[in-house]
Amino acid sequence: MRESRVIALAGVLQACRLVNDLATRGSADAGCVQASLGSVFRIDADSAADVFGGIAEVRMGLETLLAQFEDGHRDLALTRLVLSVLRLQRRLARRPRMLRELRSGIDGIQRQADHFGIAHATVQGRLAELYVTTLSRLRPRVIVHGNPVHLANAQLVEQIRALLLAAVRAAVLWRQVGGSQLRLLLRRRQYAMLARGLLTRSTLDRG
Repeated sequence: MRESRVIALAGVLQACRLVNDLATRGSADAGCVQASLGSVFRIDADSAADVFGGIAEVRMGLETLLAQFEDGHRDLALTRLVLSVLRLQRRLARRPRMLRELRSGIDGIQRQADHFGIAHATVQGRLAELYVTTLSRLRPRVIVHGNPVHLANAQLVEQIRALLLAAVRAAVLWRQVGGSQLRLLLRRRQYAMLARGLLTRSTLDRG
């Protein structure tokens, strides 16, 4: 179960890091974007790893977790974004109607994702629209800081919103496997150790 929490938390960190990369640099790792967005559609997966398509697919998230917890190079903007997403998930948990709305919306977009692929702009646009009509109505909103040039780019903004939806999906998983902010504070060292082991395993799995 602890490994599941680390994988779910890595999912949150990965999606938030991708949001940060898009907002500040205007680009993000395409493979990681696909893995994070793919998790939105795996609602009934058998394990935390399966939600992301395998441990290797949250490698960026595990590396980010280690950097945030161990290396002394904590990115404060990323920390604030992650905490905002975790707070948003808590507010969502008190809105069963919105949860049903999200599930219905994701089911509707699934058909387009199957047809066009998750990387397609139409699919990401639909995910962004779902975020706007549901999660962005909750207050306070998640605020993304970055380069105004990139944040004025409509296609990048759609991708950022789609990834925020993915971040909240990972936060939902984090709660489902028993994650909490108190555990996060008390078990940082343990989570970092588990993340290191998962990174090693993901390297071996890749061959």
